[in-house]
Formats: sequence, structure tokens, C-alpha cells
Amino acid sequence: MKVLVTGATGFVGHFILKELQSRGHDIAVLTRNTKTAAIRLPVHCEIHAWDPIASPPPEMAFDGVDAVIHLAGENIASGRWSDERKREILQSRTLSTRHLVTALGRQTGGPRVLVSSSAIGYYGDGEDRLLVEDNPAGEGFLAEVCEDWERETFAARLHGVRAVALRTGVVLGKGGGAMQKMLPPFRLGLGGRLGNGRQWMSWVHATDLARMFVHAIETPSMEGAYNATSPSPVTQQEFTDTLAAVLKRPARFPVPAFALRMAFGDMADILLASQRVSSQKIERAGFAFSFSGLKEALNEITHSPYHHFEREQWIPQPVDKAFAFFREARNLETLTPDFLNFRIVGQSTDEIREGTKIDYRLRLHGLPFCWQSQITDWQPTARFADVQTRGPYAYWHHTHEFIAKNGGTLLRDRVIYKIPFGLPGELLGGPIVRKDLEKIFSYRQNQIEHIFGAERSGTKPAQEKEG
Repeated sequence: MKVLVTGATGFVGHFILKELQSRGHDIAVLTRNTKTAAIRLPVHCEIHAWDPIASPPPEMAFDGVDAVIHLAGENIASGRWSDERKREILQSRTLSTRHLVTALGRQTGGPRVLVSSSAIGYYGDGEDRLLVEDNPAGEGFLAEVCEDWERETFAARLHGVRAVALRTGVVLGKGGGAMQKMLPPFRLGLGGRLGNGRQWMSWVHATDLARMFVHAIETPSMEGAYNATSPSPVTQQEFTDTLAAVLKRPARFPVPAFALRMAFGDMADILLASQRVSSQKIERAGFAFSFSGLKEALNEITHSPYHHFEREQWIPQPVDKAFAFFREARNLETLTPDFLNFRIVGQSTDEIREGTKIDYRLRLHGLPFCWQSQITDWQPTARFADVQTRGPYAYWHHTHEFIAKNGGTLLRDRVIYKIPFGLPGELLGGPIVRKDLEKIFSYRQNQIEHIFGAERSGTKPAQEKEG
């Protein structure tokens, strides 16, 4: 199946792309900025430019597409809700969906299913009631946004398209979302409940949410609204206590409701509304959760000290020619940006093979480092890996894969790394290291395009617009 995804560069989008790839689906992406997307997307796919507020997507984006996953929308938790900000949040969902549905209506024999994100904000403040999909929309700004958003989604039915809206709760996962904001204070022992702690919080692990989207496009019987939350909603106090216990840190700094209102205005509704949501409908549709309990979900998210970074790039060259270039250590200098002052100063064998050690010198943010890596898992024309034996990271393992695809080679880089200096290093250096890796691999990708004449991940430049 070929799946077209909007909002793919976001936190949830990364999980969905990986799930689609693991299940063998082809992927196309609609994005406002194709250059940024080509760098940030973890998998190789078609990329089409689209301004979701201005107009319907380009017709070429739907070539061969069987299903559409719609995630695009402004981040609702990025700042106080002024009148202008509320308008942006509403339009980013309703207008983008309307334009997408308009384009779906123009297709002949095109996509037959649209799965759109929604949110449990649809229900407003449900207090202690168990909320199910048949409940009417609640009151408040978010409830109005979600109701209008779903109305635009379900308009796809008029064109014979099966339409599904997944009402997501608080999304928990590595590398972004709610956990990215909560973990630093909790790891420092500065966490605490929000408000009185009695409000219900319905959550979902990002891996399960990605699986729900794919399950929805693959299950013809699914139609309408579904709650996309775990079977185990908790109170805010329970969430706080569980996260503190998992991290083995105290959580003695509650934030009262009035302070949240002062800091965030109406946006505090996200944190203070009580939403105890049922997952029974999606379970009856055949979905099985990998993370049904909060403790197991938080353990998976917080206990690994390792970070993962993955990128793919296709080049129009055979595997043997691609591998021949990368097996020459000196070519690493060509692929490394000047700001690193990267130089190879030694190699333990004349030709690279398993066990070869390579010595480098470089600078990171003005600080000089000596780096030594050792080649492991040497499989000529298929893959090789290098592990840091001396250098700036607490751990570094980089796997390079070479996969024959579409008459050329798919280059796949998988990096597992650990920040040095424990918790202080993680809190202070984690975001910096991630940005550095994006810069390094962006430069690397541009150099490979220049050397091998590769197109940027199937980018379609029509209607490109910055932003």
C-alpha cells in the first residue's frame, strides 16, 4: 500500500513513518518545507511541497496513493493562546483538512481511506465520567476545534472515502512530546502534580499511537471516531507519583491551578481538564496495545540512556559503487562539514576490514577532541559498523547499510549514542548534540547528492514554500 502522510516531520510523524516502513508500505509526504523535511525525515520517501492553509495539495502527490494519514496542525502547547494564536490553531486543522478532502474528491480511483488526527479535547472537561465516542462535544476552545476538525474529516465520506478520526490523548514517547518537557524537572527532583492532581489524564505511548494509525488504514471495518488512548487512564497525581517512582526522584513541587492560569492563560485547560477516556471501541476493532500500563510505558521511555538517530538517502548508483566510495576512510573528510575541522590522522590497516582502527581529530564547539573508531560487522557491499573506542561520546555506534532499491542504492545510517557526564550532560548537552547531528547529516546528504547526482529523497518541488 502507498500511504501519503501530512505532518510527518513532527514527533508523532516519525513514529508513524517507521511503523509504515516496518510493515512494508511505500510512503509519500506532504510538507511546507521540502528541504527541512528531507533532512529530518528518518526514512527515504517521496516529498511533495504543500502549504496546507493556502490550497489543496498538488495532484502529483496522489499518484498511486491508497491511503492518507493527516497529522498536520499547529502545536497547541507552544505558547499562550492569544486570539491570533487561537485562529492559527483552528485554521491549521480545519482549512488543511478541507483542502485535503477537496483534493481527495478530485481523484479517480485514488485513496479510499483518510485517517486524521483529532484529540480528546473534543470532550472538554469530563470530570469523573468515562468518556466514549458517542458522547457529544464538550465546551471550550479545544472542544470547538476538534468538533470542526472532525466535521471536515468526515466530509470525505461524500467522495466515497472511508474516514477515521483518532482522538489522541497525552502522547508519551522518547525524543519529544510531553515527556521532553516533563523529564528535565522530574529528573532534577523538581517535579510535582499540576493543579489538585485529581483530574484524569488519558495517555498513549507513541509507539501504540503509530500502530493505531496504521491499523486504521489496514482495517476496512474502521470508520468514524475512535479514542486513541491507553486502557489505563490515571489521575494527574497518579501520573506524577509513577513518573517519580520510575525515575527514583522525589516530586514535591506541585504547581497550583492559579499559577498555571497566570503562566499559560486559557492554554492551562490542556493541563487542568479532566478526561477519563475509554479505549474499548478501538480494542473491539482488533487493536492490541503494546503498552497498556503507565509504569511499563514510562520504564521503556526513561530507562535507556541511549539515543537513536536514523537517516536514509537514495542515490542512482549500484551498491558496489556506493560501497566502494564509503569504504575509503579519506572520503569521510569530504562528507564532514568544515566547522568540525575533521582530519584522519591514522589507520591501523592499509585497507579497511573488520577490526581496523581509525584515528581522527576534530573540534566540537571549539573544543579539540581525539576520536578513535573500530570497524565492526564488516560485510562488503551490504553494511559495516564503527564503534567509538575513544572520543567525545560516552557511547557511539554507527551502522552503514547499502540496500539495492529502484535501480540504485538506499543508504541507511543508524546511530546509537550516549551523552557523557550523566544527568547534567544529558540535560545540558542532549538538545545540542541532536542539532549538531542534524547539521552534520544535512551537510553529508548535500555532499552525497553532489558526488552521486542524487535527487533529494524524491522531492517534488512544485508549490514549495518556506515555513
